[in-house]
Amino acid sequence: MRWLSRLLVVLIVSLIAIALPAVPAQAQCGGPFIELSPKSGAPGTDVIVTGQRFHADTLVDIYYAGTREDDRVATGRTGPSGDFAINFTIPEGYAGYYELRAYVHPDTVDTYFTVKPGLTVSPERGPVGTNITVEGRGFARNEQGIELGYYVNGNYETVGSNFTANARGSWETKLQIPFSARGEHKLDAEGIESRLYEVEDAIFTVTAEISIDKSSGIVGDKITMTASRFAPNEQATKILFDGEAAATDIKVNSKGEWEASFEVPELPSGQHTVTAEGQRTRKEDLGDLSFEIESSIMLSPDKGHVGMNLTVIGRGFAADEDVDIMYDGTQTATTETNDKGSFQVSFPAPESKYGEQRVAAGYSGGNAASAIFTMESDPPDTPTPISPANGNRLGFMSAVTPTLEWSEVSDDSGVDYSLQIATTADVTATGEFADPMVSEEGLAGMNYTLDKPLSYGTYYWIVQAVDGADNESGWSGAYSFRVGLLPLWGFVIIIVAAVALLALLVRALIRRRTIYYDRW
Repeated sequence: MRWLSRLLVVLIVSLIAIALPAVPAQAQCGGPFIELSPKSGAPGTDVIVTGQRFHADTLVDIYYAGTREDDRVATGRTGPSGDFAINFTIPEGYAGYYELRAYVHPDTVDTYFTVKPGLTVSPERGPVGTNITVEGRGFARNEQGIELGYYVNGNYETVGSNFTANARGSWETKLQIPFSARGEHKLDAEGIESRLYEVEDAIFTVTAEISIDKSSGIVGDKITMTASRFAPNEQATKILFDGEAAATDIKVNSKGEWEASFEVPELPSGQHTVTAEGQRTRKEDLGDLSFEIESSIMLSPDKGHVGMNLTVIGRGFAADEDVDIMYDGTQTATTETNDKGSFQVSFPAPESKYGEQRVAAGYSGGNAASAIFTMESDPPDTPTPISPANGNRLGFMSAVTPTLEWSEVSDDSGVDYSLQIATTADVTATGEFADPMVSEEGLAGMNYTLDKPLSYGTYYWIVQAVDGADNESGWSGAYSFRVGLLPLWGFVIIIVAAVALLALLVRALIRRRTIYYDRW
């Protein structure tokens, strides 16, 4: 029986000896060790390397797949107790086992990381039709026949095939998200060597979709937003412009679709954000659309006459900035915008040619917005010549300086007069003299005195009214007047003849007296 007891003791000792190597603490014999978390994954995985029982306050170098200096992926330092925790990202590489080594002088400890195939997608969320980039990493070296699937309606739908990995097990493709329901959808792949269940899939989240019919406009413009993939009959749905409600109480139908309109609010010029939200749809999931507010002005009135008061209302300009108002290229007013980029300023319409005139508003001479003011084009009445009356004679002698008078004409744009004098009544098709000897424009009153006398003869004169918008009346009918009874030479002849006659009479009288006295 003694040998049985000895045999039992030997058996127990042998079992203990076999079990001892399987106990980690005994296997490490109290020395330094490292651990990875996680221990496997696709390239791009963030890994934490933790170490214990190393020398305190010592430099730590982490090497991946080798011990060369250029394989070092991270560094750190042990703490007072000889522990450390260092993060690093698994670099690009094909599927398999990769050595990871921690060097903490004078100790070197190894472990292994298992690279598995996996997918990433960018962006990770968006509406149907979003352009995405899918990257495959950690596949077999030069693996062929890779097929990409998108999980929709309970099954994988092939969205790409025949991809080939490079020597590092990587590949890439671009595609559009196909029609699919709102929510999370898996992207997975498999190849000749990589099985579907081995590949870490990627997730793309299909969000509700919004669009607007204009990407730019002015304050007050009507903008229509169309949306889909909201929750069916979702409540409390509204449109947000720069975070503020622009439309509320929007009705969502049973398919999660809706359409609503809003007016561009009064805000400064530039880019602004437009989005939407509902009771179950977050604005963060939708993202923002961009809308540019452009500067605009409105004239009141937009047509009229010289001197009338014009009001310019500006919207969508820069906030708190000086704005110059230009009329037909000439600055007529200056004002300042408020914190919403709006202003209002008034000024009298300057004298300008009839028809369309551009009114512009801008900064330092640069036009940001403009509008059209239509200057009236109604001609004034034709004035009537008054003095000298038609056919009248002025003066007995020549060298008369006449004053011409005509009737007054009134016009909303103000009026001045043009005058012509000629020696013949010949006129052109427009009614003015063909060969005027005097032509005056811009006469403010209803009379005009010539600056030099007129000699003997017959003269003709006409008058015309011109308003502040350059509208011209017709020319009046030609009136004539005659200067002097006789020309100077005729008067001299008469004088000479009179003197000669007088001399003859005197001579005859003297002669008669002489004959009379001779008889006596």
